Amino acid sequence: MREAEIRRLLAANLLCALAIVLAAVAPAFFLDGFGVLGTHLTWLCVCSVCVATLNIILHLLLKPNQSHKRRSFAHKISRFLKCCIYFFMSCILFHAIIVLYGAPLIELVTETFLFAVLLSTFTTLQCLCLLGPNIQAWIRVFSKNGAMSIWESSLQITSVCSILGAWFGAFPIPLDWDRPWQVWPISCSLGATFGYMAGLIIAPLWIHWNRKQLTYKSR
Repeated sequence: MREAEIRRLLAANLLCALAIVLAAVAPAFFLDGFGVLGTHLTWLCVCSVCVATLNIILHLLLKPNQSHKRRSFAHKISRFLKCCIYFFMSCILFHAIIVLYGAPLIELVTETFLFAVLLSTFTTLQCLCLLGPNIQAWIRVFSKNGAMSIWESSLQITSVCSILGAWFGAFPIPLDWDRPWQVWPISCSLGATFGYMAGLIIAPLWIHWNRKQLTYKSR
């Protein structure tokens, strides 16, 4: 396993983490009263857009899963449209799952959907960038020993950390602390964000630590 590839992964992940920090700080210079807690819906939109844009740019530049086959322009357009549809379906699916786990069904629909968009950005968008609209490849990556590269291992770790972070973030909501961040879905979205950032840092470190034991099957 090349050290240079691990360093590229670490640099890309650190940039994604930096994008989240900037999404929480930079808009305050342009929007009056902006804050992660005070204007949480705005922050959800800004964070999702920043992370999505940077992920797409990084994958276009680094090309971690580059195919040697030449694709026609029509195929690229079709692939792009499929990715958009898959992402929207992922948002709907996450929204439904969140409601089944106890989120308000009718009230706070916008808040729930934007939280679903954030989760999709942390998980599904990465799958689309790295694997494309290929459900079989997604299933392979998230099965036991299914990763075929350090990028896919990082995808596993960051996705799982994001979902676990969102799940743990729901624990303080029913407590009677009367804190501003207990309002739905602030603690869950913050939990997902911290989980995603933790995954971004843990993934390259774990891969580096276990690089001698990791053996990836050739495609």
